[in-house]
Amino acid sequence: MGNTETKVKRPIQLKFTLPLLGVLAALVLLLFFRFGGKNAGPAVTSDLLGQQLQAVQDLVSVEYHYTNMGKFEDQTDFYGWKVPFTTKRFIVSYDGVILAGVDLTKARVEVDQQARRITVALPPSQILSHQIPEDSLQVFDETRNIFNPITIEDYTGFTREQKGVVEEKALQNGLLTAADEKAAQAVEELLGLMAEGYSIEVKREE
Repeated sequence: MGNTETKVKRPIQLKFTLPLLGVLAALVLLLFFRFGGKNAGPAVTSDLLGQQLQAVQDLVSVEYHYTNMGKFEDQTDFYGWKVPFTTKRFIVSYDGVILAGVDLTKARVEVDQQARRITVALPPSQILSHQIPEDSLQVFDETRNIFNPITIEDYTGFTREQKGVVEEKALQNGLLTAADEKAAQAVEELLGLMAEGYSIEVKREE
């Protein structure tokens, strides 16, 4: 039994980007409606636009890149008594990326043909994935102890804990707010290509 102490040693470095997925999807839909549907001239309907958005499924609107450093420390605990000479510790530097965006299968689309207006209600953004590549891990100041050796579970548990720490910091720094804004922008541009002459309003559904 033991405890784990995690200390952030340097600021997290952030980078917000709009992934290529939205751009590629826009180009595919543009080609379909401009050329594939040129003769048929499909009508702009709520069902049609909703199906096209749902085909994209998870729209990754923000990539949150960071570099961080943390400390792991553990000492064997025997019924509340810290066993001497059983302390093990290491400091790790690592890179990670969090993908955030919206689930477009839950988007609601309404088309007002008379007013030529499209209203889209998007669900709140969420964290879609969080990866820490193993090859980014750099271990410093590793203290080995024959009575309490460092195991692979120590590293995996530390990484899992660090993900929670970084996600909380990312949320405090406005990760989901940025994802909401970027997703709304991407959907507005996407529908603008599909439905020329229509005004588009994208709102966040609570």
